[in-house]
Amino acid sequence: MYLIRVKGEFSAAHRIEGYDGDCANIHGHNWRVEAVIRAEELDDLGLACDFRRAKDILGEVLQKFDHKDLNEHPWLDGGNPTSERIAKIIFERIEKLLSEELSLESVEVFESDMASVIYIP
Repeated sequence: MYLIRVKGEFSAAHRIEGYDGDCANIHGHNWRVEAVIRAEELDDLGLACDFRRAKDILGEVLQKFDHKDLNEHPWLDGGNPTSERIAKIIFERIEKLLSEELSLESVEVFESDMASVIYIP
């Protein structure tokens, strides 16, 4: 088994409605995201997953969040845009774009260097 990790980032604002504290106010993050893709076999070139393709898939999903107010984002269906929900949505979107021989292991979303959430279904 091979695990391939790619990283990306986006900038976006959000607020956590109903939260008792500063996060109830609109604020922004430079979000970082790491996706871990699993491959059981190597292809004819000896690759588990082409890094370029993996980064392109991650980038395609993350660009939909970039410079947005996440509270208004249609993928969140009006729910609070917490790191937990964002990680799950990113996971689901990446998973749909992967080829059959690959699977997505996890998505980690960092609100800052000191705080992140890992989603593993």
